[in-house]
Amino acid sequence: MLQPRLAGRYAKSLIDLAQEKNQLAQVYSDMIFLQSVCRQSREFVNLMRSPVINADKKANIVNAISGTKVGPLTTAFNKLLIQKGRESILPEIVHAFIEQYDAIQGIHKVKLVTAEPVGEELKKTIEQKLKQEAGLQKIELETEVKEALIGGFVLEFDNKLIDASILRDLKDIRKQFKTNIYIRNIR
Repeated sequence: MLQPRLAGRYAKSLIDLAQEKNQLAQVYSDMIFLQSVCRQSREFVNLMRSPVINADKKANIVNAISGTKVGPLTTAFNKLLIQKGRESILPEIVHAFIEQYDAIQGIHKVKLVTAEPVGEELKKTIEQKLKQEAGLQKIELETEVKEALIGGFVLEFDNKLIDASILRDLKDIRKQFKTNIYIRNIR
């Protein structure tokens, strides 16, 4: 069960503690590691959400996976989550932490979807254009290739969507043909 408000509170608490101890960058890199673990292993996420598996076993598994790859603050936080029975929302906490960290640092996530892979030169041009037009200073550009777009691009950032794809144009044309405004309705 998704619990974004609870995950946001835990993430905020961890950010506050990390800032207090001057370990925010370390905890951020730990969260990136945990996010990659959650994305790569659906079994790990299912294990954390399973009510059947004992908390001690979950703690041992988390320690075996993270081991020396995460700092002591993150290790203590994971241990606390398991003790409180909140380990099932670990992926959501990690996601909320990364979002809050990006907001603190002023980092804007931008997703560029194209029909063909784009080169570094075009990526830099898009970043410069976003900095000028949208006023975004720090940009993390993520690219994705979807051949179904046929051509053009789709750009997502700050809950905004710019769809300049041929697929969208074709869908618009299809709508126009379905409701042909040039033919009078005969009664």
